[in-house]
Amino acid sequence: MHSKEDLAITAKDIINQLAVIIRTAAIHDPGNVAVTTAIDKLIAIINPLVLEGELILELRGEFFYIGEARIRYSLEYLPNFDFLVREFKRRGLGSVIFKGILKPSDMQAFLKAFISSGPSPDPFETLTEGISEADGLGIGKLRRIRDEAEGGGTQDIRREVKKSYFNAVSFTRGVITKIKSGEKVSIKKAKRVVESMVDLILEEEQLLLGMTAIKDYDEYTYHHSVNVSILSVALGQRLGLSKKALTELGLVALFHDIGKIEIPSELLNKPTSFSDEEWNIVKKHPFWGVKAILRLRGFDATSIRAAIVAFEHHMNYDFSGYPTTRKPIELDFYSRLIGLADQYDGMTSSRVYSRIPMPPDRALSLMMERAGTQLDPILFKFFINMIGVFPVGTLVMLDTKELGLVYQSDAVFLDRPKVLVIMNDKGEKISGHVVDLSEKDSNGKFLRSIVRTMDPNKYRINLAEYLL
Repeated sequence: MHSKEDLAITAKDIINQLAVIIRTAAIHDPGNVAVTTAIDKLIAIINPLVLEGELILELRGEFFYIGEARIRYSLEYLPNFDFLVREFKRRGLGSVIFKGILKPSDMQAFLKAFISSGPSPDPFETLTEGISEADGLGIGKLRRIRDEAEGGGTQDIRREVKKSYFNAVSFTRGVITKIKSGEKVSIKKAKRVVESMVDLILEEEQLLLGMTAIKDYDEYTYHHSVNVSILSVALGQRLGLSKKALTELGLVALFHDIGKIEIPSELLNKPTSFSDEEWNIVKKHPFWGVKAILRLRGFDATSIRAAIVAFEHHMNYDFSGYPTTRKPIELDFYSRLIGLADQYDGMTSSRVYSRIPMPPDRALSLMMERAGTQLDPILFKFFINMIGVFPVGTLVMLDTKELGLVYQSDAVFLDRPKVLVIMNDKGEKISGHVVDLSEKDSNGKFLRSIVRTMDPNKYRINLAEYLL
């Protein structure tokens, strides 16, 4: 029998090898030695497991599972994992069932069917027909958990994502109002709000990340707290944190800036730059954050973690930030992660003292310069892989003279996201249709490419109008 640890290591290798085979077969003929060697390697991994019973590899949301165990992986595996997630989704493929001893001919049939099903109008049907002769394996359709539970479609999922996001904003507003008036706030209710977001991120990561692109200047404080929570949880998910840890991380992130309630509102809402004296007051909010968190009702280990992050989130990876300590301390893992999300959302939002937000791609370039000094370089690699070179909400000019908004990033082709076209090549506003920039014509040439990013403020484009 294989132990859980052995299975976890083997499961990673199954995903990795399956991706290698598909990628190799897309370039070479299925009979090529590179393909056959890769198939032999996969068979050597799978067959000892199949001897112990049927093996089901299933895609749920953004993750693969074997049985009920989620397959975790390190940074080196990320491109192949993301590639496979994308290709499974493209074909509506939810599971591959290894039913008996796998033969090379089974995998050859699967590969042939998998590649030919890509451009098919009904890819899952094509795939099913193509593997009908393969005795050793079967396939299952991709299940949308929320669709099954509620009988709804994409619109229902979008509605639920919006509801969860604005519930969190409303809750944050309520918390801040209560703390300001001296009332006690319960951690338990905050936990329920965050759990709802964690569930959605595990299933609909891109949709919830899209919500963070919608910036509301009038309520910056509340939206910022929720955005940082979403970005942190999504990043934690990429790092393979458990659901329990993701809930704690989201909760801690929601309270990271709570100390700002002590900053006088006329100073926080000042439309011009801070004087040195005013800046010194603003820099006290990490201390005030610790005090506010220690006064919360239902104090526990999560409260302590939240207090640590409230204190450390501006300290930077190289301790160049604030507050300063007598000697450098090792920053908490959550502080490094939340500090990164905090910087990104802060730079891309329009705040009172920074009316014009920075375009997302410009913010990422700046953060890239800070990786290794102000920002944890490993966490930043995961972060950029999560949101893409052109994050959701970026306004782009395509080589077809069309104007569009980045709608969803592509984990494999980071510079080729899905784009919502909002202006045609004649400069006329249109209702919008989504195009995939990784699509090619029959000659292998990309149908559309990004020429440059644009400033949505210049065009008076309201992101909320499109992304909601």
